Amino acid sequence: MTDVRVCKDLGEIQHLWRQYWPQHCLFDFWPVRAAFQRQFQHDPHFLVAERQGDVCGMLALSWIDEEHYFGHFPGELWHGKTWLEQNRVLAEDEAAFEALWEAVPDVAQVRYLHPDSYMPTGASITVDEVGYLFRPPHYEYDFNAYLAEFSGKTRKKIRCETDRLHARGVTFRYDRLADVDWLFRLNLEAFRTDSYFSDPRFLNAFEDLVIWLRKHDLLRVTSVLVGGELAAVDIGAVWNGTYTVVAGGAAREFTGIAKLINFHHLEWACRERLREVDFLCGEFNWKNRFHLMSRPLYKMSKFITIEGAGAPVCASDLICAAG
Repeated sequence: MTDVRVCKDLGEIQHLWRQYWPQHCLFDFWPVRAAFQRQFQHDPHFLVAERQGDVCGMLALSWIDEEHYFGHFPGELWHGKTWLEQNRVLAEDEAAFEALWEAVPDVAQVRYLHPDSYMPTGASITVDEVGYLFRPPHYEYDFNAYLAEFSGKTRKKIRCETDRLHARGVTFRYDRLADVDWLFRLNLEAFRTDSYFSDPRFLNAFEDLVIWLRKHDLLRVTSVLVGGELAAVDIGAVWNGTYTVVAGGAAREFTGIAKLINFHHLEWACRERLREVDFLCGEFNWKNRFHLMSRPLYKMSKFITIEGAGAPVCASDLICAAG
């Protein structure tokens, strides 16, 4: 028999996470999640499945009060989406999953689930968003082999844009922590209220994340100067053969600067013989054109069915309507 209990104590949750959560990517690390939990302060609601006292499954939820539903921990919602991705449902088998899912409150959207998360065929699962990857082994770590995938016309156009920048004097510098503040500034100037960093909670969480990454030698800061002027800054994390590009900022007056820094990432990954570069979710009108590989992330939702009401409705809609 599988029993499910609810854990709301952050100290115990941290212990459970560190003991049972797999560490396959950046988002699996407890300190990464904790950086956002400290800022957003959503109430945790961890479901722990057990058999004879042994943990056999876990579903990490938080109550997202501004939207009135449970989402994956820590629920750092912004404009209807969370930034943290590649979430998981842990279950040893279908019985453990069914017990967890039965215990999920009837107001839940579990989003951005990694393909290797436990998702039985009977569950209501849909593709949520798509993540984008560059895999150097696919090109035998040869950056020129990757460029050959572009048409001659496209390669010429890219070369013209980057050559114009190089003619003004392009230099790179790395791991200068002060440049992270410039990243925030450039991102805010470019996207204004559409920037994550316009929310102080996100800004503070990213600052904490950067400090933790640097402390554990995972941080890579890449800055591009054109004519001595800072034109673009990207921050990323390098761990277990994967370079995760976490955030970036670019000055719009430098046409082609985003292409230049992204190609720089890809060339560096080939040179370092990394397993992959993860550009995360969001196509942003360039990732498909860069011939990146797609990886779908999934969503599971739990709805309330009202007798005689026809189609199921999301419980969050009912709560909003009742309010």
